[in-house]
Amino acid sequence: MSASIESVLQETRVFPPPAALVKNANISGMAAYQAMCAEAERDFEGFWGKLARETLLWKKPFTKVLDESNAPFFKWFYDGDLNASHNCLDRHVGTQPDKVAIIFEADDGKVSKVTYKELHARVCRFANALKSLGIQKGDRVLVYLPMSVEAIVAMQACARIGATHSVVFGGFSAKSVQERIVDAGAVAVITADGQMRGGKEIPLKPAVDEAFAMGECDKVKNVIVYQRTGSPTKMESPRDKWWHDVEKGQADTCEPTWVNAEHPLFILYTSGSTGKPKGVQHSTGGYLLHAMLTMQWTFDAKPDDIFWCTADVGWVTGHTYIAYGPLACGATQIVFEGVPTYPDAGRFWKMIQDHKVSVFYTAPTAIRSLIKAGADLPKKYDLSSLRILGTVGEPINPEAWMWYHRTVGSERCPIVDTWWQTETGGHMITPLPGVTPTKPGSCTLPLPGIMAAIVDETGQDVEKGKGGILVIKRPWPSMIRTIWGDPDRFKKSYYPEDFQGKYYLAGDGANRDTDGYFWIMGRIDDVLNVSGHRLGTMEIESALVANPLVAEAAVVGRPDDLTGEAVCAFVVLKQARPTGDEAQKIATELRNWVAKEIGPIAKPKDIRFGDNLPKTRSGKIMRRLLRSIAKGESITQDTSTLENPAILDQLKETL
Repeated sequence: MSASIESVLQETRVFPPPAALVKNANISGMAAYQAMCAEAERDFEGFWGKLARETLLWKKPFTKVLDESNAPFFKWFYDGDLNASHNCLDRHVGTQPDKVAIIFEADDGKVSKVTYKELHARVCRFANALKSLGIQKGDRVLVYLPMSVEAIVAMQACARIGATHSVVFGGFSAKSVQERIVDAGAVAVITADGQMRGGKEIPLKPAVDEAFAMGECDKVKNVIVYQRTGSPTKMESPRDKWWHDVEKGQADTCEPTWVNAEHPLFILYTSGSTGKPKGVQHSTGGYLLHAMLTMQWTFDAKPDDIFWCTADVGWVTGHTYIAYGPLACGATQIVFEGVPTYPDAGRFWKMIQDHKVSVFYTAPTAIRSLIKAGADLPKKYDLSSLRILGTVGEPINPEAWMWYHRTVGSERCPIVDTWWQTETGGHMITPLPGVTPTKPGSCTLPLPGIMAAIVDETGQDVEKGKGGILVIKRPWPSMIRTIWGDPDRFKKSYYPEDFQGKYYLAGDGANRDTDGYFWIMGRIDDVLNVSGHRLGTMEIESALVANPLVAEAAVVGRPDDLTGEAVCAFVVLKQARPTGDEAQKIATELRNWVAKEIGPIAKPKDIRFGDNLPKTRSGKIMRRLLRSIAKGESITQDTSTLENPAILDQLKETL
C-alpha cells in the first residue's frame, strides 16, 4: 500500500453557494456548520445521541449512545428498540397520508403514483404474506428485482417483520445470485419474471432457476415471483409462488416487529480484493439515522421537493437514497425503471422537466455518457425546477463537473459531490448546499461528527497538500458492523494492524488542499471503480482463469473517459498466443464468459495476450508494470528483477 500518492490536479475555481439557498437551508452558512463540528468534537456521544432522539421514532428509548468495549465491533444505541419501516411509513400515514411517496416511471414512459397511505398498505400486505410463509425475524431474504415500487415494498416488508434483506442488482448473473444465497443463508428469494430496460426484456427468474441448479440453495423454501413482463415463466411447485397469489386476502395492516437498534437491517454484497464477495452488514438504528440526516443536510430536503436518485436499489445508493432516506423524511421521489438513453439521450432531462424534479442525484458515468450523447440536449428542456445537483459513485472530473454546473444547473444549483461507500452507509465527505463553496472535482469537507483524516502508512497525519491514505478516526452510527459470517476479514479489511486497529481504512488515496478540502485520488488496493461499481480484480481474474482456454490472467484498471475506469485483462492461454482474427474471436469469447460469470459490468474493455505475464523471479506478477502498459505509458520503472523482460513488448500489442 503506497502512502505517497501525489495529487496532480490543480483546481482553482471556487463557486460560493447561492445566497437565496443559504438563507433557507437546513444548515445555513459556514458558521452553523462549524458550530456543529465543534459540538461533535466537544461531546461526541452527546452530539449523536441528541440527533438520534430527535430524528428517529423509538419504541423503547436507548440509554447508551456508543459501546466501544469490543472495538472495532462498535454498537450504537444498542439498548433501544425501533423498526425501520415504522420510521419510513407509519410516521407519515397520520400526518400526510395523501402525499405522493413515489412517482414511478416505467421504461416505456408510463407513470404511476403511490401515496404514503397506499405504500403503507402495500408494505403491510406483503409483510403479512411473508409471515404467512413462515418468514420471521432474523431470517435472510434475497431480493432480485427490477427497479420498481415492488422492490421498495419488498425491502420495507422485510424490515417490517425483522427479516434481513440482501438485494442483488438485477444485472448480476446466476452465479452471483447463487453465491449470495449460499453466503447469506437465505430462506426465501423475491424476484420477477423479467425486467424492461431500454425497450428490451431481460429475464430474471431463469437466472434464479440457474442459481438453484448450481446447488447449495436448499435453505430457500420459497421463491416469490412478481409478474412484470407477463412472459411465460417456469414455476416449480411448491417452491415458486406468484407475488399476487401470496398477497391475496392479506390484511393491509401489520404491526411492526420491534428490533434492537443493532439488529441487521440488510446485508449488501460488495466486491473485495479477494475472490469472494463481501457481505457488508448494516444495523437498523444507526443506518437509518444517517440516511435521514444526510437527506436533511446534504440534499437540504424540503417538504415540496421532488427528489430523484437515479441509482438502482441493487447498490447501496439505492438503499440509502431511495428505499430508506427519502421515505423516512416523508419526501416525494422518482423511481425510474429504464436507462438514460432510451428512447433517446434526452430521457433524464425530459423526466426532470415533466416531474419538476428539484433535487437530482446521479453518477459521473451517467453524466459523461450524456455529454457524449448530446452535450447541448439539456438546453432543449425546461430544467428550471432544479435546486440541487448531486454526484455519487466515484470522483467527478472537473470538466464534467463544469458541464453539469453550466448546462444542467444553469450556474445556479450547488453540486454536492458526495464521497461515501457501501461500508459507510451514507455520505461522509460532501459539500452542503447552504454552506460550502465548491471546487470542481473535490468532495470538500466532512459532515459534522465525521472525523476524516489523511495519514501515511504509519497512521500519522500528513500535512496539507500531500497525498496519503483516507481514514475515519472515530466510529459513526451508519458504519458497517461486520462482514457477514467473517469477522476476521472485517477487521483485516477495515481496521488493519498497520494503524493499530484504531482507524477505519477507506481504501482510497486522497489529498487535502490548503483550504482543508478533500480530493479523492482512487483506490489503494486492487479494486476497480467501473461506472461507480466496485469490482475486485481478483474476482475478474478468477472468472477468466475458470475458462478452459485460460492458463493465467491479471487484471488492472486504466482511466476511461466514459466509465471512470476500464477493465484491462492480460491473458495467457493454454495454447499458443493467438494473433489477428483468432485473437479477436477468443477475446470476444472471454468477454462474454466474464459477463456470464460476474455480470456485463465486469467485461474487460481490453484483452491482451502474452506467452507469459511479467513476473519477478519469485513468481510475483508486477501489476504496476501492467498498469503502465494499460495506460499506454512508457515503462520507466526498474525491470531488472523480471524473469522475462521481453514479455512487456508482447503485452503492449493491442487487438
